[in-house]
Amino acid sequence: MLKFPPPIWTVLFLLLTTGASYLAGWPTAPLLHSPSVGIGLIVLGFIAPVWVSILFRRAGTQIDPTSATNNRLVTDGPFRFSRNPVYLGLIVLSLGVAVATGAILIFVAPFLMFATANWVHIPFEEAKMRRQFGPAFDNYARKVRRWL
Repeated sequence: MLKFPPPIWTVLFLLLTTGASYLAGWPTAPLLHSPSVGIGLIVLGFIAPVWVSILFRRAGTQIDPTSATNNRLVTDGPFRFSRNPVYLGLIVLSLGVAVATGAILIFVAPFLMFATANWVHIPFEEAKMRRQFGPAFDNYARKVRRWL
């Protein structure tokens, strides 16, 4: 699962659940359907990944989570509040698509993204960061929660 970056997994999960919704006849949850709230969540979901991309470029470090090393441990910007703002943004974005469409099966996509990030990508990345940055990463991890 590490061969594909997290944004690709988000798109794949959204395509899979959209296809399942289509095949199931688009069952919807009227109480969870709000195009304006969904669009707001989609926009909100894009903020952290874009912000992180800018921060990493300025810091001269790699954004690819599977890179062999990172040039710098970035702890400012959205990393002050979450060790994984990009994953959080991707989950919010996929939740926004579900809310915008109201399709019940698309609500599975944010859970799939959470599971993939929490149990595949993040453990790999945290182990890499511990090996590379040692006590600096451990100190950061004690101060900032994994999600929020």
